Amino acid sequence: MAEKMLRFVSLDQKMPDKRKEDDRTNDFSEIYAQYNIEGVQAQSSRCSQCGVPYCHIHCPLGNNIPDWLRLTAENRLEEAYIEASSTNNMPEICGRICPQDRLCEGNCVIEKDFDSVTIGSIEKYIGDNAWEQGWIKPISPRNERCESIGIIGAGPAGLAAAEQLREAGFQVHIYDRHDRAGGLLIYGIPGFKLEKEVVGRRTGRLEQSGIVFHLDFEIGEDATLTELREKHDALLIATGVYKGRDLKIPGVDLDGIRPALDYLIASNKVGLGDTVADYDNGALNAVGKDVVVIGGGDTAMDCVRTAVRQGARSVKCLYRRDRDNMPGSAREVQNAEEEGVEFVWLTGPNEFQGKTHVTGVQVYQMRLGAPDATGRQAPEPVPDSTYEIPCDLGILALGFEPEDLPDLFGSPELRVARWGTITVDHETMMSSIPGVFAAGDIVRGASLVVWAIRDGRDAAENIKKYLNHIAAEKAAIVAAE
Repeated sequence: MAEKMLRFVSLDQKMPDKRKEDDRTNDFSEIYAQYNIEGVQAQSSRCSQCGVPYCHIHCPLGNNIPDWLRLTAENRLEEAYIEASSTNNMPEICGRICPQDRLCEGNCVIEKDFDSVTIGSIEKYIGDNAWEQGWIKPISPRNERCESIGIIGAGPAGLAAAEQLREAGFQVHIYDRHDRAGGLLIYGIPGFKLEKEVVGRRTGRLEQSGIVFHLDFEIGEDATLTELREKHDALLIATGVYKGRDLKIPGVDLDGIRPALDYLIASNKVGLGDTVADYDNGALNAVGKDVVVIGGGDTAMDCVRTAVRQGARSVKCLYRRDRDNMPGSAREVQNAEEEGVEFVWLTGPNEFQGKTHVTGVQVYQMRLGAPDATGRQAPEPVPDSTYEIPCDLGILALGFEPEDLPDLFGSPELRVARWGTITVDHETMMSSIPGVFAAGDIVRGASLVVWAIRDGRDAAENIKKYLNHIAAEKAAIVAAE
């Protein structure tokens, strides 16, 4: 069916329709519509089916993107979903939230002279369509196994590992501190990027598959790591990293200065129908306020766009480098600008002002100097360049770092690196405690959801090998007797 492909020379890129700014900023619904069948087939047919698919190479999951694009163009949609889900446990979620402009689409070989294939939007369609058609069923393992595995953390790494392990027949239990499964997917990412029903059907399928969720469960309070280890044949730590990085400037302890995740969790909980005291009393509600978000990653983009929807008087994003050096998705920056966010480039905070509650932030201008250790130009302050920006809600979106897990879990024997991430054997993904594995951000540091899924899948494979080895040893002992 080669005639159906390589149509990028005659067919322009067309993203799904995007809601108008005045409409989309009034709610937290997703801003992109879905392709219709004709549209998704046409856009899939733009793939060049190149011999060296850089989209595949630059996908952390190694998704077979050209294959499922061809199958979609040929209207073989169930086969397209089977191919997409063979390497990805949640393709319709990644299609919504992956920074494709930095990964697959940004490395599409036709991008140089033509707009890239809309890989993310097509992946979203493939997954959503599979749900609508009823092709996605609960997991029914061919053989049930007696071994029990505990997973700490119901985020993307934990969920991906759980699915892989349940397919292999293991008895899987997931422990999470929140009252809903999904982790960052539920509480950290706003609905305008990922509506919560999309996550709920994934976690619901896992529950229907026999995976047991223990929610509102704090490791260290409800059970120690040692106690969980005694209950299960293997453990996987997949907690992610949620502690916001500090900003050491005067005034940072004033009321009205809050970590990004506190702000996003409150907003998402309200959207889910929960009562949040700090939202109701205004502490984590941007309505009528001058909001200043400090940071340049995707979390900062989530915060500024949330503030717009909450009815902020003004929303500014301060970033110490320029647009070209911003780590966040260029598409998200564009969406934020369309919605009225003002980006203040090459600017750093010097001091938060106010007596008890923040009233403003003194900033200074920056310029890019010599490259740092990563090769990026290092920002440096411009002398005598300070000025003030009104602010009565300041949000710190400077990245995340791990909590003190050995102390939190009551397990001083759990070895961590100097920056707090769990130290593992990178071949087996096992921690310093035998039978206890770790995956995702708690090992690699704050990263992308797609990397967490990859790590969860890899951890599941290593846990299977570990338990198979133990089972073989037991069988050999029985045979010898």
